[in-house]
Amino acid sequence: MNRLLLVLLGILVAAYPLIVLFGLQVVPAYYLGLFFIVLAALRLWFLHASGRGQTVSLVLCLVLILVTLYVVISGQSVWFRFYPVAVNTTLLVVFLGSLWRGPSFVERMARISDPHLPAEAIPYTRKVTIAWCCFFVGNGLVALYTALWASFEVWGWYNGVVAYCLMGILFAGEQLLRRRFKRNANA
Repeated sequence: MNRLLLVLLGILVAAYPLIVLFGLQVVPAYYLGLFFIVLAALRLWFLHASGRGQTVSLVLCLVLILVTLYVVISGQSVWFRFYPVAVNTTLLVVFLGSLWRGPSFVERMARISDPHLPAEAIPYTRKVTIAWCCFFVGNGLVALYTALWASFEVWGWYNGVVAYCLMGILFAGEQLLRRRFKRNANA
């Protein structure tokens, strides 16, 4: 049951731009901000209680609380637009930091499914981490552009749909390359 609630809360957080876009047509920014603060707090609690409290997820919940708290305090709904910018910046810092500290973020994820990751896979995981860093830079810049100069509709649809499609394309493309890499490594 807790796992189902955690997934549901994750979906609601992921749908943030669309919820903001359509929610502001129905309720004042103050109430929508409170909704997201409660949502993020619940997600924090369930992540902690489930033992699945990955640092990145916890930080992103705190970022959501801070951004929406500012909306609640200021009463200015325009600040909702900066959460996707903050998410991309946070993920860029995490992925980029893992390249300096090591192991790379993608290597850590790969070791979850394959603890005995072959040494020749390490440079590949670094390259994939770099590709994700490039994605977060580009996507973050577009998110910033839509936050500053686009309509709420363009902001909502880009950050709530297009950005996820682009992430999916990058992820699927990497999966195809990974299969090819594994085939070549085993040949």
